[in-house]
Amino acid sequence: MSAPSKARGGVDPEQAAKVAIARRAKPGAPPGYVRLFLSLELRQALAEQLSARAIREGRNLEGVVIDLLEAGSRR
Repeated sequence: MSAPSKARGGVDPEQAAKVAIARRAKPGAPPGYVRLFLSLELRQALAEQLSARAIREGRNLEGVVIDLLEAGSRR
């Protein structure tokens, strides 16, 4: 059994995502990137864990979160 290529309402998820990002995001500085503002509500312990990781690695919190998102999207 193959996964359906269309979500509810017969909309292709990839096309819907392109439309959503075109509406919500602004062009990023490097070509091929977009600036997308998110507001995250995290458990305090998780926020502290991510912050500690960023400090240990000499990076900012956003960079750590981006790396985690990219690693998760490759799975």
